[in-house]
Amino acid sequence: MNPYVLATLLSSLGLGTTLTFASSHWLLAWMGLEINTLAIVPLMAQHHHPRAVEATTKYFLTQATAAAVILFASTTNAWITGEWNMTNMSNPAATTMILAALALKIGLAPMHFWMPEVLQGLDLLTGLILSTWQKLAPLTLIIQTAQAFDPLLLTTLGLMSTLIGGWRGLNQTQLRKVLAYSSIAHMGWMIIVLQYAPQLTLLALFMYVLMTSAAFLTLKLLSTTKVNTLATIWSKNPVLTTTAALILLSLGGLPPLTGFMPKWFILQELAKQDLPLTATVMALAALISLYFYLRLCYTMTLTISPNITTSITPWRTQTTQASLPLALFTVMALGLLPITPAMIMLIS
Repeated sequence: MNPYVLATLLSSLGLGTTLTFASSHWLLAWMGLEINTLAIVPLMAQHHHPRAVEATTKYFLTQATAAAVILFASTTNAWITGEWNMTNMSNPAATTMILAALALKIGLAPMHFWMPEVLQGLDLLTGLILSTWQKLAPLTLIIQTAQAFDPLLLTTLGLMSTLIGGWRGLNQTQLRKVLAYSSIAHMGWMIIVLQYAPQLTLLALFMYVLMTSAAFLTLKLLSTTKVNTLATIWSKNPVLTTTAALILLSLGGLPPLTGFMPKWFILQELAKQDLPLTATVMALAALISLYFYLRLCYTMTLTISPNITTSITPWRTQTTQASLPLALFTVMALGLLPITPAMIMLIS
C-alpha cells in the first residue's frame, strides 16, 4: 500500500476514535464510529484476496447495521427527551437498542458471530488493529452510558461472552479464530464488572490490549496462522516460542503473569458485591479458556523432535518486522503483576 494512503487511513483511525472519546453528543460519537469503520475497510481489503474481501464485506455490513441502530436509538431518545446528550438516557427502549448496537460493534455474545469469520480473513497486523484499536471507541461509549443500562442485561452479556468465548475456542485449528474467541471472552470480563467498578473495566481493557498485541506480533514474526504449524517453530526460534507460550498463558489469566491481575480484581469485586454465583461461573469460564491456551502451549513445546509432525517445516526466512514493539509488549504482557499494589492504589 502507498505510504501516503496508509498514513491517511491510520490518521483517520486515530481521528475517529479520538472524536468518539471527546464527544458527549450522540451525533458526534456516531460520526467518530463511522470514520473508524470507513478508515479500516481499505486496510482490510488491501490484499485483494477473496477471503479478505469477504471478511471486509461482513465487517462493513455488521458495523453499518450497528451504526444505523445507534443513530435510530439516539434520535428516538432525543425525540422523547429533547436532548442529544449521552448522560440523559431515560428511555428504556433507546437504551437497550444502543447497548445491543455497541455490543454488536465490539463482538459481545450473542452478537459475536461476525468476529471469528472476519478475523480469519485478515492478515495478522490488520487483525491486531481490529482486536485492539477498534474496540476502544464502542467500549468508551458503553462506559460513558453504563449507568443507564439494565444491570441484569449487562451481567447476561458478560456471562454469555465469557462462556461462549471459552467454549467455542476449544475446537479451533486456526490461530486467528482462537484469538477472536479469546477477544470475545475478555470483552465479557470487562462488561461483567462495568456496573460495579468502571475503573476495573479500563484496567482489564489495558491489559487485554497489551497481551493481544504481544500475541499477534509474535505470530507475525513466526509467520504462523495454524495450530499444526506451531509444532515446527521450536527448532526455528526457541526463545520466541517460549515467550509465545507464556503470552498465551498470560491471556488465560495464569499467575504469576500479567493476565492474572484483572481477573483477580474482577472476581474480588464480584465477591464484594455479594455475587458469589456470578464469580464462580466467571472463574469456571476462565478455566475453559485456559484449556485452549494450554492446548496451544502443548503443541508448541511438547511436540518437538523426535515426534513426527504432519505439517511442512517452514523456511527460516529473514524477517523485516521491527522487534522493539514485540519486545516491549512481551515484557509488559508477562511481567506487570508486581505492580498490583500500585494498581490497587489507583483504582480504589
